[in-house]
Amino acid sequence: MNLKTEKKVAKNIRSLREKRNMTQEMLAARMQLSGCDITRSAVAKIEVGQRHLYPDEIILIKNILKVSYEEIFDLSD
Repeated sequence: MNLKTEKKVAKNIRSLREKRNMTQEMLAARMQLSGCDITRSAVAKIEVGQRHLYPDEIILIKNILKVSYEEIFDLSD
């Protein structure tokens, strides 16, 4: 992904998480329970576009937040 796309996806993930009243710590914990080795700090870096997302992380985030891929990858302004 290019930088603009990564930043938009990162913003979408943060927004979707916040709409569900979930903290970064809560999201990281739920991902850990699903077998993903991730920390709150890593979630924070993902949400500001400083860390790349792995496909398995995208799938987990989608399932945990109960959102669609379209919502995560929405590039509209």
